[in-house]
Amino acid sequence: MPPYLPQSPAFWLLVACVLTQLYYWLYYFRPFARRPAEAPAAAPGPDHEPVSVVVCARNELENLRRLLPLLLKQDFPAPFEVLLIDDRSRDDTQGYAQQLGQYHAGRFRLVTVKSTPDGFAPKKYALTLGIKAARYPRLLFTDADCLPATDQWLRLMQRGFAAGGPRPAADLVLGFSAYAEGPGLLNRLIRYETLLTAAQYLSFAWRGRPYMGVGRNLGYTRATFGATKGFASHIRRLSGDDDLLVQDAVAQGLRAAVVADPPAHTLSAPAATWPAWWAQKRRHLSAGSRYRAADRWRIGAFVLANLLGYALTVVLVFLPELWVPLAVIWAVRTVVLGQVYRLLGRRLGQPLPLAWLPLLDGLYFAQYVTISLSLLLKRPLRWK
Repeated sequence: MPPYLPQSPAFWLLVACVLTQLYYWLYYFRPFARRPAEAPAAAPGPDHEPVSVVVCARNELENLRRLLPLLLKQDFPAPFEVLLIDDRSRDDTQGYAQQLGQYHAGRFRLVTVKSTPDGFAPKKYALTLGIKAARYPRLLFTDADCLPATDQWLRLMQRGFAAGGPRPAADLVLGFSAYAEGPGLLNRLIRYETLLTAAQYLSFAWRGRPYMGVGRNLGYTRATFGATKGFASHIRRLSGDDDLLVQDAVAQGLRAAVVADPPAHTLSAPAATWPAWWAQKRRHLSAGSRYRAADRWRIGAFVLANLLGYALTVVLVFLPELWVPLAVIWAVRTVVLGQVYRLLGRRLGQPLPLAWLPLLDGLYFAQYVTISLSLLLKRPLRWK
């Protein structure tokens, strides 16, 4: 190696890590952020197929009072229904649902779950009952604590099922669910984590490698649910009613489409405290061990490249002779990260201050490590 180049193997390993990150940013994330805009709701589209919108809730009365009227007012020309699954609520969800049923007869229906079989994940069991009760073969899902971004959400999401030009019809539709902007470091970190997670699962799917979706904004057909045998492969696992179902569907050769422009988003209130967010992330990450090997490798390579990059930098910063090349490496990384994530934030309607990105990126990967380690303790996760 020429004497003017750094001699440390750890430095060149750091270079390899940054090059790996650049590959993901420039092959997956940036092209996805710059892809052609999806057709707006006003454009002619395949809007003739009926849809069932499915919401599963337990003790979510106040959230349902905000969500259900917005769902019932969706601007959609074909028949649709809103199906609420009341999973053993102890509040007045039943009374409110009965009122809605009177005012929206034929469009709103209630499925009541009185008990869950021993060992079954409650939400998956409740969703199974709801899917069986749904009138229409196309199903859209959101959570009680979400709100559709516009009254065109249903129209735009269901268009993902339709054939478009040479493409075959899709069996699953992957959407984006954002978190509301607010003050404080926790809010910025949650929105950054949501943006980075979406960059992975949406851009991978756009490149033909779908591996997960989020139940706050997800669609699939009843035939897809049948092809995966429902949640049978993971019915006793608390998490995974969204991502593990996508895993099973892709394993069956079913096709996923991406609908990710802002009018088709849903919006949620983020966790208000660090412990609440910690519990939420533990539940989400716990399903990752059931992913297919190729997906674990693809996601793991990106995460490992980032984690190892930070760890190597901490070691190499104690070598003064490497300060200049380290500064160059990190300057390049920071500039590319800022540009790619600026494009992603603008495309997904989730802008973040560029000055915060280095801090948020470091915090994100630090929490990823700590939450992953906490899952090794195998403490039980609970459906609220």
